[in-house]
Amino acid sequence: MAKKSFSVRHQSGFTFIALFCFFALYLPIAVLVVFAFNAGNSLSDWQGLSLRWFAKAAENQLVIDTSIRSLQIAAVAAILSTAAATLAAIATTRTEPYRGLTFKYAFINLPLMVPEIVTAVALLIFFAQIKQWTGYSGLGYLIAAHTAFCVPFAYLPIRARLENMDETLERAAADLYATPFQAFRYVTLPLLWPGILAGLMLAFVISLDDVVITQFVKMAGQDTLPTYMLGQLRRSITPEMNAISTVFLLLSVAVVTIFFFVNRKQA
Repeated sequence: MAKKSFSVRHQSGFTFIALFCFFALYLPIAVLVVFAFNAGNSLSDWQGLSLRWFAKAAENQLVIDTSIRSLQIAAVAAILSTAAATLAAIATTRTEPYRGLTFKYAFINLPLMVPEIVTAVALLIFFAQIKQWTGYSGLGYLIAAHTAFCVPFAYLPIRARLENMDETLERAAADLYATPFQAFRYVTLPLLWPGILAGLMLAFVISLDDVVITQFVKMAGQDTLPTYMLGQLRRSITPEMNAISTVFLLLSVAVVTIFFFVNRKQA
């Protein structure tokens, strides 16, 4: 008698629980998006359809400046952290096991286990000393802080991709007298590219919406969009915040969509 395969979808209550989870996750986002188009000043009383708050956000110079700064920091931090994560993933997977390898793996992923507030305070103290020695107070500190925090987020998908790759092709390239760099350039990198894109996208999104580390490390006049929105929410709450959040939600969806199509084309 053939044994039936187990499927969680056939368990009683699975459909209800799945729908409830999706409802609980996405209802607040749907409400935020809907009231971004509210003509009135209320966040709970619908007063008609309007693009008023999008126009107001587009005319707000502080919103424009902080948005550009957030995108710049996130882009640079994502590229740097993904490059570092790629090198770290190769170094910890394309090698024979040795004593200390597990420690290195845990050390790379340490920011995921340590509370973010602890990382923020440590970076604040560290950068305060550097500021005192050098007198430099530019955006370099925010970029360095975001890069350090995003490395493990980029590292995980890249390492997972490397561990699932068949090493036979890399060994075949070596047998055909390819140098290590040629084997990486023509064999490993094309196969690893989807993992690198996933790490880059994840690091970009994590950096873009970070508040805690940015709040501790930033100097006066270096607000990013999340810290600017946090400051505004402490003063007054208007649908302008909904409009800004909606635009960044669409940006995140666009990034994920582009990654999906690029990844499918690679496959």
